[in-house]
Amino acid sequence: MINVVLAFMIIGSFLVAVIIHEFGHSLVASMLGDPTPQKEGRLSPSLRTHLDPVGTMLCVILAFFPVAVAAGPVGLGWGKPVKVDPWKLRGGPNFGTLLVTLGGLFMSLIVGVLFAFLLRFLPLSFLNNAYTIRITQLVIVFASVNICLAIFNLVPIYPLDGYQIVYTLLPSRQAVQFAKSATYGPFIILGILFLLPFLAQIGGLSGFFLFHIPYYILQGSLNLIQFISGIPPIIPLTLIYAS
Repeated sequence: MINVVLAFMIIGSFLVAVIIHEFGHSLVASMLGDPTPQKEGRLSPSLRTHLDPVGTMLCVILAFFPVAVAAGPVGLGWGKPVKVDPWKLRGGPNFGTLLVTLGGLFMSLIVGVLFAFLLRFLPLSFLNNAYTIRITQLVIVFASVNICLAIFNLVPIYPLDGYQIVYTLLPSRQAVQFAKSATYGPFIILGILFLLPFLAQIGGLSGFFLFHIPYYILQGSLNLIQFISGIPPIIPLTLIYAS
């Protein structure tokens, strides 16, 4: 059964989280001396400048139709990559680019952690009311989406940040070879999240860990939120998220 309210919470949280994530990249690039993101409007809160159609579509699909029942709805996707001029970055093209890449990851993680900490100040009585429980749920969803965005972006496939991290750390020759995978990156991601799990169910291999990436990312974020928020064990965070 599709939880429409939860799905829209996830999508709305994702749209805001993408702006925050891409702003983190742009802010670090500007601080390191590259004016390119500012010239392209990437320091603005405009959704149009930050959204990627395929990355947003992925989030919408996963919000309404989870890849697996065990995974539940999850806000995974990506925004439009921030363009930088590596040679204008203080610290050099490789180290400077690495810092820009980490800027978005840390921005998402920090925001997620802060909203998880905010749960400490929400009264438990909120869970006993049909209206106020949605406030708690929205805070959890927003924290989870931001943390999931940070974790998911560690995957070394273009256009995710993990790709750029690996590219900057590889020697020049290997980096050139690795860059050839960028063209197929979005198709690889969609294949891992949709095609392979579908084929695995047909072939009876659905237990293989690679086919449950959304589940592991979601559980990782929820475990971190529960640890930070201090929500008592008698109120399982997973049940609040899926209610």
